[in-house]
Amino acid sequence: MHNCEIFVKTGISFADHHEALTHIGERMVLEGIVETSYPQALLNREAEFPTGIQLEHHAVAIPHCEATHARSPAIYLIRPDTAVEFFQADDDGTIPASLIIALIVTHPSEQLKLLRQLFGQLQDPVFCESLLTVPEAQLSELFQQHIFISPPEKRSAVCT
Repeated sequence: MHNCEIFVKTGISFADHHEALTHIGERMVLEGIVETSYPQALLNREAEFPTGIQLEHHAVAIPHCEATHARSPAIYLIRPDTAVEFFQADDDGTIPASLIIALIVTHPSEQLKLLRQLFGQLQDPVFCESLLTVPEAQLSELFQQHIFISPPEKRSAVCT
């Protein structure tokens, strides 16, 4: 199991990725999950290292920043009503992210493990489609089952 708090938001719209990131930063500050430096750090990190990823059938964004801005580990899953344009991590173009997965980790070494586990699971089109279609009340549980409660030989992510 893990010790991350998972937040979920659906039924929301953003004009652009900047507005989405600002929302994430403000919400996480209000929840006491991050330091007041987090919102700007998140925007700065995204500007320098974009987090949009094109998958087989969908695109996701996985915004994150340095662990020094985190108070406690969390994941914020956002399924906006309309896709949000994020710059691609491996290209100069943009992609329409239909799912935003903000990662807040307190130990830098765990961020890479979590990203690897997440990327591996997001390669499964069935899992990805499920994240986009399950009711909001089931989104956190589905995410946890695939990312944190995988078979022992695949388990590598800890959100500490």
